[in-house]
Amino acid sequence: MASGRGLSGMGIHRKRGGGSRLPIVLVIFFSVLAPLIFFVGRGLYTSASIASTVDLGPLSLDSLRKSNMSASWKFVGAETSVENNATSEFLACMLIWLSPTDGRSQLVDTPAKQFRRQLRERRREKRAADLVQQDDEAIVKLENAAIERSKSVDSAVLGKYSIWRKENENDNSDSTVRLMRDQMIMARVYLSIAKMKNKPDLQQELQSRLKESQRALGDTAADADLHHSVPEKIKLMGQVLSKAREQLYDCKLVTGKLRAMLQTADEQVRSLKKQSTFLSQLAAKTIPNGIHCMSMRLTIEYYLLPPEKRKFPGSENLENPNLYHYALFSDNVLAASVVVNSTIMNAKDSSKHVFHLVTDKLNFGAMNMWFLLNPPGKAAIHVENVDEFKWLNSSYCPVLRQLESASMKEYYFKADHPTTLSSGASNLKYRNPKYLSMLNHLRFYLPQVYPKLNKILFLDDDIVVQKDLTRLWSVDLQGKVNGAVETCGESFHRFDKYLNFTNPHIARSFDPNACGWAYGMNMFDLKEWKKKDITGIYHKWQNMNEDRTLWKLGTLPPGLITFYNLTHPLEKSWHVLGLGYNPSVDRSEIENAAVVHYNGNMKPWLELAMTKYRSYWTKYIKSRNMDFGCGDLYVDFGCGVIRPTPIAFVHEPACFLSIVPRV
Repeated sequence: MASGRGLSGMGIHRKRGGGSRLPIVLVIFFSVLAPLIFFVGRGLYTSASIASTVDLGPLSLDSLRKSNMSASWKFVGAETSVENNATSEFLACMLIWLSPTDGRSQLVDTPAKQFRRQLRERRREKRAADLVQQDDEAIVKLENAAIERSKSVDSAVLGKYSIWRKENENDNSDSTVRLMRDQMIMARVYLSIAKMKNKPDLQQELQSRLKESQRALGDTAADADLHHSVPEKIKLMGQVLSKAREQLYDCKLVTGKLRAMLQTADEQVRSLKKQSTFLSQLAAKTIPNGIHCMSMRLTIEYYLLPPEKRKFPGSENLENPNLYHYALFSDNVLAASVVVNSTIMNAKDSSKHVFHLVTDKLNFGAMNMWFLLNPPGKAAIHVENVDEFKWLNSSYCPVLRQLESASMKEYYFKADHPTTLSSGASNLKYRNPKYLSMLNHLRFYLPQVYPKLNKILFLDDDIVVQKDLTRLWSVDLQGKVNGAVETCGESFHRFDKYLNFTNPHIARSFDPNACGWAYGMNMFDLKEWKKKDITGIYHKWQNMNEDRTLWKLGTLPPGLITFYNLTHPLEKSWHVLGLGYNPSVDRSEIENAAVVHYNGNMKPWLELAMTKYRSYWTKYIKSRNMDFGCGDLYVDFGCGVIRPTPIAFVHEPACFLSIVPRV
């Protein structure tokens, strides 16, 4: 009965509980599903917020690096979204089913929008990765380029200051010298301020230390040459400078003193540069004393010879057109001898060569005597005096007429009226005797000087012949008048370097980019010269340049004009230039050249010649019969003026007659 009541009680209980299922469902919903829906919904909302924030502007690599957003990207990224795609759709459906607004939730986007957002996020991630990679590659490229540049820098100059090369981390070998110079500069600054502020004790101490440092340093340029007492002097100077700084330092005053010292140093450098230019040009235009004295001795010996002994053998070959003829115009006996000697020594058959030398009255006797004492093998030689060419006068030759004019004398001798050494530096080039000598302009009158010849090879007196030149007479000039080596490998050797293209006559007649060529070794076809009236062309342009508006100086500019479109280019190995100014001429080019040319100021017979090139010239000097002494000679000018030698002829009276030995 008890059991029965229990069953009946249970039955009654189930019956009553059948109507209360809703509270059980609500309990389950609020305890399990509601929290889950809440957190999922919050996550979706957050991802939507992040996506909308990202969409506000373009993606920036700097913003990515500054703001740590990687976790957010992973949550809404492509992989996580794809893996949880089914779960997201189920939760979205549950929210729609529970929503009282018939599925129009403000917190959840549609699957299509979510998919488009995922695609955008994937593109942004890829673009960010590309930007990072490009940035890293650029940095590596810049570092590599800097390392490569540092390898090309001379480590001897930089010392430890190259940050890319570990082998240069040694101390600067001249650091002590530089420290001493810096100390001396500051000592001068404080010395000046001490005088200004009336500090006699400090002034005397600074002056004493400054003199000690100057004596210790002297002309030393390297630490290795310094005296062992230098470190102590540096220490004492440092103590004085420290004391001066405490008493005298004034930033504005010190800056002013340093600026004044810098300006003074700049002015001194400019002045020294002008003086250096002046002296180098003066040295280049001056005949060395030894050559000067040798020429005078040879002149005396020549005029002491009887007339019948002054003649050269082989005079019958002077007008033979079948031989190889050379023209050489020079007032330098030694230079002319090297040209002739080098040509003959490298010729296969010297008997077929004929040398035509023209010099001035002053050197005529010396030039003849030299080659009488040193005959050029079997070659024929003839020396003439340019002053005996009666046809070469001012009525025929425009240059002579212009040189005799007052304006030309003013231009050459009084330009700018220089009164000091430095101010005359730029004017010295106008005083070069070669611009006033007809020996320099005689090259434009070759058919008049040698009317019986068909071809002639013109040589300057500052060249050396290193190979047999006979092949030049067989070169086909293709109807041109002048055969020469072109020099337009550089832009400054073109026509616009030498001619004034602002002048309308020049501008309409010539190409400014036309290639220049070199005087010094030129093959001239004298038949074509006469046909084309080359001398007449030269006269025309020389007359037009009387006021020097077409070109300024020299014979190269009128040569370029006169032989314009009439020059045949020769192979460059025939004629190598630059040994008188260019220290970097390739050695192989020099040794393979038929002719080397010492064009420039550093002539091989001068002290300022470049030593590395001098041997190519000196090996052709015949040293016997060379007496460079002239201490026992007098110059008799024939007008009551007698001078001991050596003399500067340009400053002596014009009535010069002879050089006589002392009695």
